Amino acid sequence: MGATGILLGSGLTPAFAFGDRPTTRLTILHTNDWHSRIDPFPQDGGRNAGQGGVVRRARKIEELRRELDQVLLLDCGDIFQGTPYFNLYAGELELKLMSQMGYDAATIGNHDFDAGIENLAQQMDQHANFRFINCNYDFRNTPLSAKVLPYHVFQKGELKIGVLGVGIELEGLVPTALTGETQYQDPIAIANTTAAHLKEEEKCDLVICLSHLGYRYREEKVSDMILAAQSRNIDIILGGHTHTFLDEPVIVKNRNEQGVLINQVGWAGILLGRIDIEFERRGGKRCFSCANEWLE
Repeated sequence: MGATGILLGSGLTPAFAFGDRPTTRLTILHTNDWHSRIDPFPQDGGRNAGQGGVVRRARKIEELRRELDQVLLLDCGDIFQGTPYFNLYAGELELKLMSQMGYDAATIGNHDFDAGIENLAQQMDQHANFRFINCNYDFRNTPLSAKVLPYHVFQKGELKIGVLGVGIELEGLVPTALTGETQYQDPIAIANTTAAHLKEEEKCDLVICLSHLGYRYREEKVSDMILAAQSRNIDIILGGHTHTFLDEPVIVKNRNEQGVLINQVGWAGILLGRIDIEFERRGGKRCFSCANEWLE
């Protein structure tokens, strides 16, 4: 996909508007629903033949880090389940590889509970050197208590980037035996409260929501589109769960009539999401562009 200039929110400008004025740049790389796809798809004539695979992703991330000053690498859940690697190693390999690739944070997808909440906690402890973030699952009285953060503030050069996470309703989707006493809470209300804290108290320059709600549904089920429309203080929603390949990010106006950018990059590690953001050092104006990378 080519680069696309995007106008968002209050005080944001198209990518070409800054001219020679001093700016600082952040690149967000993101994945979702890679479902234990360690190897590329087999060369069997199928639609995804030869695509994806961790080696391609790792090489692309390494290449971009050599070119760019400030990179934030994020994942939107369903890291586990989908190939024999998960059946054999219960998520160990996936988290080791993400740690080696230098992920900064991930949220939790429903399939990440597939070997049980105790296993998920153990794999995090032993093999993940990055943060797991979710604010609408109450993990009290579970092995994930105190292991999953509601949000985190990343300092990238001069920038403060707030990242929060939300997950899908687990009842009816994941057996309670696998989730223990995890309690689902309204993601919209908690996301708005958390985003307000990040903007107003933490003074973040940008707020990103890692979502495993799903992009959109025919029924009135909470999705990224609904979250964006009912949100305040969230600038970007990076999504997962519905395996949606977006040709380019979608912009939805929030409750304050400001644009929220939504992006999702399919599944299986076929695509690496990329959003470049430039911040004008004086005045705080921001411009966005997108150039998602097909890992063929």
